[in-house]
Amino acid sequence: MEQAEIPLSDRDFADIKARVYAIAGISLSDAKRTLVISRLSKIVRALGLKTFEAYIDYLEHSGSPQDAQDFVNALTTNLTRFYREEHHFSHLREYVGRLIEQRPRAMRLRIWSAGCSTGQEPYTIALDLLAAWPELKRWDFKVLATDIDTAVIARAAHGIYPQTELAGLNDERAALFERLGDGTVRIPETVRECVAFKPLNLMSTWPMRGPFDAIFCRNVAIYFDKPTQGELFRRLASLLAPEAFLYIGHSENLGSSSAGFRLVGKTIYQAQATGRRAAA
Repeated sequence: MEQAEIPLSDRDFADIKARVYAIAGISLSDAKRTLVISRLSKIVRALGLKTFEAYIDYLEHSGSPQDAQDFVNALTTNLTRFYREEHHFSHLREYVGRLIEQRPRAMRLRIWSAGCSTGQEPYTIALDLLAAWPELKRWDFKVLATDIDTAVIARAAHGIYPQTELAGLNDERAALFERLGDGTVRIPETVRECVAFKPLNLMSTWPMRGPFDAIFCRNVAIYFDKPTQGELFRRLASLLAPEAFLYIGHSENLGSSSAGFRLVGKTIYQAQATGRRAAA
C-alpha cells in the first residue's frame, strides 16, 4: 500500500533550502519542492518521524554526522554516462599527446574530476587516455575523482556497471570493459588503479595542492548561485597548471569569472600562463 505524502510547509521548505545551501552551496529553486518531498520522505520515515519539521529539528539537535551526510546525499543529482560530451575527450587526447611530447622526462600527469558522481567521467578519462597513449602506463598518471555524495563514491570505487551502460558506445570503446557474465561490466584493474575516489565538499577546504593538467567540473556549477559559481571557478583556476584546461558542462559558462581563462572551444577554457606550478 502506497504511503501518504508527508506535507512540506513553506517554512520547512525554506529551512531545508537554507540548510543544503549552507552545507553544500546547492541552490534549490521553488520548482524542486516535489523533489525534496520525494527524496527526503524515505529518510523521515526511516527515522520514525512524522513531519519534516521534526526531521529538521532532529538534524539540528540530535542527528549524527552520517544523518547530515544522508541529507546532502539525498538532495544531490547524479546524472552521467560514459563518454558524455565527446568533444571534451577528443580535446583531452590531443592535449595529452602534446604533453607527452613536451615532457620526455617529467612523466607526471594529474587530472581532477570534480563532481564525479558514480564514476563514469573519471573512468572515461583514464580508459580513453590509456587506450590512446599506452605509454601513460609508465607515467605517474592519476585521476582524482571527488564528489560530495559519499554513496555514489562508494559505488564508483568498485568499477562495476550494468552492461546497458555501454549502449551507444562503438565496438572499440565497448571492448575496453571486462564482461563479467552476469549482465555487468567492470573497469579493468590497470585503469581502476589510476583513479582515486575521495569524498569532497567543494564548499569546504580542499586538501590537494595541485597543479592539475586538466580539471573536469561539468554540470556541477548549475546547482550553485552566481556568487558561489564565481568563487568555485576562481578556486579551480588556482589549482590549474599554466595553460592547462578546465572542462565545464554544456549549459555552463564562466561569465564574469573568466579572468585568467580564455575560451578555446565549446565549454573548454584554458588557464593563462600566470597559473600555478606547485608540487602535487
